[in-house]
Amino acid sequence: DCIKPMKVDRRPGSGVAKIHIEDDGSYFQVSQDGGMKKLEKAKISLDDCLACSGCVTSAETVLITQQSHEELRKVLGANKTAAPDQQKLVVISVSPQSRASLAVRFQLNPTDTARKLTAFFKKIGAHYVFDTAFSRNFSLLESQREFVRRFRGQANPEQALPVLTSACPGWICYAEKTHGNTLLPHISTARSPQQVMGSLVKDFFAQQQRLTPDKVYHVTVMPCYDKKLEASRPDFFSQEHQTRDVDCVITTGEVFKLLEEEGVSLSELEPAPLDSLCSSASAQEPTSGGGGSGGYLEHVFRHAAQELFGIHVTEVTYRPLRNKDLQEVILEREGQVLLHFAAAYGFRNIQNLVQKLKRGRCPYHYVEVMACPAGCLNGGGQLKAPDTPGKELLQQVERLYGLVRTEAPEDAPGVQELYERWLQGAGSERAGRLLHTSYHAVEKAGSGLSIRW
Repeated sequence: DCIKPMKVDRRPGSGVAKIHIEDDGSYFQVSQDGGMKKLEKAKISLDDCLACSGCVTSAETVLITQQSHEELRKVLGANKTAAPDQQKLVVISVSPQSRASLAVRFQLNPTDTARKLTAFFKKIGAHYVFDTAFSRNFSLLESQREFVRRFRGQANPEQALPVLTSACPGWICYAEKTHGNTLLPHISTARSPQQVMGSLVKDFFAQQQRLTPDKVYHVTVMPCYDKKLEASRPDFFSQEHQTRDVDCVITTGEVFKLLEEEGVSLSELEPAPLDSLCSSASAQEPTSGGGGSGGYLEHVFRHAAQELFGIHVTEVTYRPLRNKDLQEVILEREGQVLLHFAAAYGFRNIQNLVQKLKRGRCPYHYVEVMACPAGCLNGGGQLKAPDTPGKELLQQVERLYGLVRTEAPEDAPGVQELYERWLQGAGSERAGRLLHTSYHAVEKAGSGLSIRW
């Protein structure tokens, strides 16, 4: 519930009044002479909401403060002085969006940025540095299979359409806390790239290193503060080993702080070789699945067109609707709409989508949903430039992000090997357990506040 404090103007000599709550939830002010005046509900605007962290609970706040670059420093420092059997293997996984933001700041290309970041993290005590573009391949492939399965079984209420993407934790937090029972059946169960990387590092990679998961300290570098909350979800905690899949999330901005505190300029570092999770996975240069927020819409659209209708889509054409953060993609054959996909970024568009869904008027089969306007490249944890307007900075980040070589997830080196070697095949029980998750509606207490979007 929103806990935004509201200013109340008090007139001198107005005395004390009581508040009476009717059975229907209406609030009345009762004056000393017995008169009653109905009180208006507080109105919370979108700007109020996005500028306030009130809906983050005190427990969540503790979890966020446990995940910071200071915490990473503490772990690295303890590692240096600990006995060999008490040391942890430190693994850092970097998102492509964070890499692009840092590349703009230091005027580097994405490949050099990746290699210099690897050098920096190893200089301060990390042992391995990975690229979450690799884990994103698994997230995309699972999303493709899930959509086709749901589309074919849409008569079953448990296979609800539209499918709503789940990679954005800000959107998931909103869905669970405000519209749980309505939205959760529609949300994709595929884990985000961050959490797939958590499974890869704490399960597959730990086994390769002959370590238990609690002996590996896994850090991710993300464009978004909400990723800290995602990593803290109980679903991603191992009771057996008492450890999270992702121990610490730091934002792009926190990496920049680390560089400043170390007195290091990324552009001046000697590049280091990139690490890979398995021998067949390419580590020569960073890759991208395409799309600044992961490319979910495009990959699922292409796969579904081929798998369901035998249509090979070479280019996905977006049609802007009300604004640039709300676009749709349609697959037609002889005038008949076969697939209707959309991308909805920012809470205004999300709210409109939710209302359509609740009224049964949502025309889409699949929606890529992101809380931030312009998506993950514009995440709240990305670097800001005081001398560069936000729109211009975003364009620079998008340009560098787009320079990275793209590849289809099914063609990415190492992915098929790990499906067989680690997951016992696509569609296995093990793949379902390690690559998918579940969501939980959060009970709401009654409130006299309403949210106006």
